[in-house]
Amino acid sequence: MAIKRYFADSDNTITNAFKESLNTRGTGSNMGQADILEVFSIYAQQSSTSTEAARFLVQFPVLEQIKVDREANLIPENGSVNFYLKLYNARHPFTLPKNYKLDILAVSASWEEGNGLDMEGYTDDTYDKIGSNWIRRTGSTSWTTAGGDYHASPAFEQSFD
Repeated sequence: MAIKRYFADSDNTITNAFKESLNTRGTGSNMGQADILEVFSIYAQQSSTSTEAARFLVQFPVLEQIKVDREANLIPENGSVNFYLKLYNARHPFTLPKNYKLDILAVSASWEEGNGLDMEGYTDDTYDKIGSNWIRRTGSTSWTTAGGDYHASPAFEQSFD
């Protein structure tokens, strides 16, 4: 079996996490130029019922490269090929979670990568210009649902022990 690799051409981390003061959420922040992607869930940090999350968006060159390769018979037809998402854990000083799962869903609307870097203070706000965030997918265009719009299918779940 041959392996063909496709690399993402855009990525971004979006979050509704509280900023350091625990008074304001970083929903307008953008981390499109950060060298890592971050995903997390935090419960009860700000109050006993608060929840925070970070998701990452990844875009692959479907029309530009994958579709062309399929038409040139370099990869099998739809339904006859498997795609695998390969991620790595970046070295960091924080505790790793145990027994967690990731849900992988296809984003159903276009979005912009953006220019933000700050993954700690969430200070790189888009101010409704270039870049997606928890509220907006492009410029001043909002997601239908805060945190992103996703197709129900295909959906994949991966558990980690």
